[in-house]
Amino acid sequence: MNVRGIPVALLLVALAGCSRGPAAPAALDTKNERCGSCRMAVSDARFAAQLVSPSEEPRFFDDVGCLATFLKSGGAPARGQVAYVADHRTKAWVRASAAVYTKKPGLTTPMSSGLFAHADAASRDADADAAGGAPIPMRDVFGPNGVPDGGR
Repeated sequence: MNVRGIPVALLLVALAGCSRGPAAPAALDTKNERCGSCRMAVSDARFAAQLVSPSEEPRFFDDVGCLATFLKSGGAPARGQVAYVADHRTKAWVRASAAVYTKKPGLTTPMSSGLFAHADAASRDADADAAGGAPIPMRDVFGPNGVPDGGR
């Protein structure tokens, strides 16, 4: 190995060690957070969503539909940005790219989208609010670009 290449190799190893992986979801404060799309209060954690990235404050949404509108109208996602949605039944954060979605027009959601998410089909099936709702593919919710999932 060329001696000049050693500092470059050490720098690359050091930078790789600094990588923290994808951004984790932030805690939701339902008394103070505002939707990043419609500016309404994010007061019901069952319908909430968020975008997080290593270099920015989290952006919360009061309705899965607001996250979808924001993503469809925005530019390229920030580096390392990840979208999360709340499991409607458990309120636990789930990667939006892995969630299952339901549309139920009769169910009251914060912005009347009728959309809500679950971690998986088992959680959806255990949720009485999902009964009579129609499963909807992620592509139909967020469009062909999907949701940011930590990529560049």
